[in-house]
Amino acid sequence: MQTHEINQRFTEHFRKAGHTVVPSASLILDDPTLLFVNAGMVQFKPYFLGDAPAPYPRATSIQKCVRTGDIDEVGKTTRHNTFFQMAGNFSFGDYFKEGAMEHAWGLLTSSQADGGYGFDPERLWVTVFEKDQEAAALWQKVTGIPAERIQVRDAKDNYWDMGVPGPGGPCSEIYYDRGPKYGREGGPVVDEDRYIEIWNLVFMQDIRGELPPKEGHPPIGELPTKNIDTGMGVERVACLLQGVENVYETDLVRPVIAKAEELSGRSYGASHEDDVRFRVIADHARSGVMLVGDGVTPGNEARGYVLRRLLRRIIRSTRLLGVHEPVLGEFAAVVRDAMAPSYPELVTEFDRIDSVMRNEEDAFLSTLTAGSKIFDLAVADTRKAGGTQLAGAKAFQLHDTYGFPIDLTLEMASEQGLSVDEQGFRELMSEQRRRAKEDAKARKSGHGDLSTYRSLLDEHGTTEFLGYTDLQAQSRVLGLLVDGVPAKSAAAGTEVELILDRTPFYAEGGGQIADTGRLTGPGVEVEVHDVQRAVPGLFVHRAKVTAGELGVDTSLEAAVDSRRRHAIERSHSATHLVHAAVRSAYGKRAAQAGSLNSPGRMRFDFTAPAAVSGSVLGGVEEEVNDYLQNDVEVRSYTTTMDRAMELGAVALFGEKYGDQVRVVDMGDYSRELCGGTHVGRIGQLGVVKLVADSSVGSGVHRVEALVGMDAMRHISKEHLLVTQLAEQFKVPAEELPERIAGVVSRLRSAEKELEQLRVAQVLQSAGALADKGTDVHGVTLVAEQVPDGVDGGALRALAGEVRGRLGSRPAVVALFSSDGDKVSFVVGVNTPGQDLGLKAGKLVPSFAAEVGGRGGGKPDMAQGGGSNPAGITAAIAALRTGLDQAVARG
Repeated sequence: MQTHEINQRFTEHFRKAGHTVVPSASLILDDPTLLFVNAGMVQFKPYFLGDAPAPYPRATSIQKCVRTGDIDEVGKTTRHNTFFQMAGNFSFGDYFKEGAMEHAWGLLTSSQADGGYGFDPERLWVTVFEKDQEAAALWQKVTGIPAERIQVRDAKDNYWDMGVPGPGGPCSEIYYDRGPKYGREGGPVVDEDRYIEIWNLVFMQDIRGELPPKEGHPPIGELPTKNIDTGMGVERVACLLQGVENVYETDLVRPVIAKAEELSGRSYGASHEDDVRFRVIADHARSGVMLVGDGVTPGNEARGYVLRRLLRRIIRSTRLLGVHEPVLGEFAAVVRDAMAPSYPELVTEFDRIDSVMRNEEDAFLSTLTAGSKIFDLAVADTRKAGGTQLAGAKAFQLHDTYGFPIDLTLEMASEQGLSVDEQGFRELMSEQRRRAKEDAKARKSGHGDLSTYRSLLDEHGTTEFLGYTDLQAQSRVLGLLVDGVPAKSAAAGTEVELILDRTPFYAEGGGQIADTGRLTGPGVEVEVHDVQRAVPGLFVHRAKVTAGELGVDTSLEAAVDSRRRHAIERSHSATHLVHAAVRSAYGKRAAQAGSLNSPGRMRFDFTAPAAVSGSVLGGVEEEVNDYLQNDVEVRSYTTTMDRAMELGAVALFGEKYGDQVRVVDMGDYSRELCGGTHVGRIGQLGVVKLVADSSVGSGVHRVEALVGMDAMRHISKEHLLVTQLAEQFKVPAEELPERIAGVVSRLRSAEKELEQLRVAQVLQSAGALADKGTDVHGVTLVAEQVPDGVDGGALRALAGEVRGRLGSRPAVVALFSSDGDKVSFVVGVNTPGQDLGLKAGKLVPSFAAEVGGRGGGKPDMAQGGGSNPAGITAAIAALRTGLDQAVARG
């Protein structure tokens, strides 16, 4: 049974059982506790927690998931995967344990002719939580499974949560017995290679705190209702139904390995080392394509860093298989073809996915070159110090700065006869992760613990947002936090967090920054400087009491800074128009990858299929401003997601949308799903002026623009500058480019002539320098410091001239020049010297450290620089010693 059919049967089984079929959420939901969606229940968290009412009593989904904790283990065994599919059914206060058991057992054991999977019930085992005797009794009642095939486990095995504070509960797992050839008898508690888990039924009833119940810490509370969250591992079921040993041999993964076999000429199963590489390629290719498809782009932080690491491990693995040509595009196409029946968006978005992956491959190939040079210098330094182990800090630098996987550094070091301080490397990696976690924790919810906000939400309900139509409103203080702790009142000078019953203040979201403004009441004044949605539906106003004493239940006049809000709205509306113009220029491949809308200024990131030219951006600016003349009305309305897609509304990657969505129209030119605020008519923007463009990552481009009066002021300054230049050059403004180009050309010609004169002057000393040669075991060595200020080019020319004057005898020329606190040096070896085995590039490490520098080059000529002019004399002595040793070895 093919994997797509497994998914279809699962969905149909639960649809018939009254479950709403919910599409898979994006892998990058807006959840501060998660890097990627790692379980089927993630998109339903608000319903489990009671933060939002569930729109349906029961649901089912096939959720794409990525777990990255074991990236380094992928490939070494067949058990680790980063991407997988989790089929699940969910109940929100509807059925509980008994219903979950009936649904799961029915699908697993029903015949394939009846739409089930046809598993033999005699080969199924279940486990239950040791404190959940009810579950064990229900399994016997519902399925008739004998007591000896029901096993009890502790919280480490049979209590489930997401690994972070949130919903959880005891669970019950279903296992399939693969038979005696796979291991010992005795059920899952004895051997989980023979007895393989295929379904986990979580009885979601608890809220876990910072400390995990899996380690014996009790939950901190109960969920508002008892719920069901189940997860069936699609890939594991596919292994069993397809009769293969592991996920790498299933129908959706094996084709990637086959492509790697085709490209490399090697066979999967021939050697363990190659098999590890084949599995890394297959796993990471799937994860990479799915992540890029959901809008992740390679980068140096967070999600982008994980994606970059996955793609670079693919490239490294294929190189170890002997393939040096670009490969990511080839693997991406195979993944697309295999996964498209379940994820058709991979076909429509493939040009963009392919472009991002190919750009990253090109970038990494350049990185490999640069990183290899750093590695070579580290090896030279280690050997010079008499060491045999590469420092952990150097391995971390290669990993963190150049993207070298640690296994790449280990292998390269081994080729050089060195080991690597892996413990030091791991410690630095752990420290980096610790800082990242602390930073994320500090940012995710401000001062307050999320449970505090949830309590306020439970007590008072959601905040009514009035800001689409009103910038002033009468509000009442429902909750007050000081340093994250609920308080009854706060005096002047105190930083507070406020919960209001209704607010005109926009909370930061969708690229639009938060409103600021004032709250005033009898004898009290409050300055609002930030607004955030701490939990869905709850607006938290971060503010400072500037006068009087603020108390709970106080009635206040809430007033948004209208001038600032309107400037932000102009920027946000401009972002929509720029997005539409970029898509007009590049097509759907140019998808939004981020934005920032602040007063009078906007920033827009988009995935670029290729290099972005200035002429195209000029066209974007012109198209936007031309459309502004139409002064069309900006309309916003709420509709169903399906209807919005029929209308052609653009949805953004990573955003989670419900059944009802808000659409913002600017005529037929721009139509997007958006929760932000906008101008009433586009003519209010005045003018949009692009002022900067840059690349911010592999395949991601950024444009920045000024809007309205900010744009006009910028244009006025530019006009004044052009007028001044025209007066200075005494030509009309339109002739400035030609006149300035002529001046620059003449300056360059003059600089070239001066350089030729300087070189000629320097070369006059070549004869005198050649006469200073000394003998080192039959090799003539000229090693001298020349006058200060001779640059690298002139120094190289002089070294070549001196080398040419030394005749047919083996010779080495090394010249040094200082300029302030900088040192330049050149080493040249003539042909007879090279015949002796002397190489200029190999001589540089013998002395470069003395001048605090580095360098390299070819056998005949090498050059470099340093930061210690005082070390030139020592460097010449070190070079003499190095040459002496090289000649002696030769």
